[in-house]
Amino acid sequence: MDNYEIIDFKSLNETVQDLIRQATKVRKYAYCPYSNFAVGAAILTEENSKVYTGCNIENATFTPCICAERAAIPKAICDGYLKIKMVAVVAHQKSGFTAPCGVCRQTLSEFRSSDGDIEIYLSKPAMDKVLRTKLSKLLPLAFVSYITDNVIEDNDNS
Repeated sequence: MDNYEIIDFKSLNETVQDLIRQATKVRKYAYCPYSNFAVGAAILTEENSKVYTGCNIENATFTPCICAERAAIPKAICDGYLKIKMVAVVAHQKSGFTAPCGVCRQTLSEFRSSDGDIEIYLSKPAMDKVLRTKLSKLLPLAFVSYITDNVIEDNDNS
């Protein structure tokens, strides 16, 4: 897999299929009266393989809008899960797949799994073809985490 591959839904293991099904299901609850673009996301934690879902929530002023991925992540964090192993994002576009936005990519990067990455699965509600990639492919030069990436403070003023 270079940057991504498109595969048949039926060829995925049951865990991934279930993650995509849950993202598809929660998408129905999206509050998107302005864009009419419903998105559902499901994340799988590394610890205990728990699934958390979220949908996009719009607001008339747009800035406080919440993406589906950033609706699911805090739910996992509030339950004490800080490592995300896998993410499924489901939305409908006529052509192509809907990937996490830049803010979501950076937010996901903060909670990468122990191997330093997150598997990403993008699907349409029909769940026929799925785009599989990794966060590192979507965000190759992520801003590093002060806590998880052992950033060394540079006190040299020269």
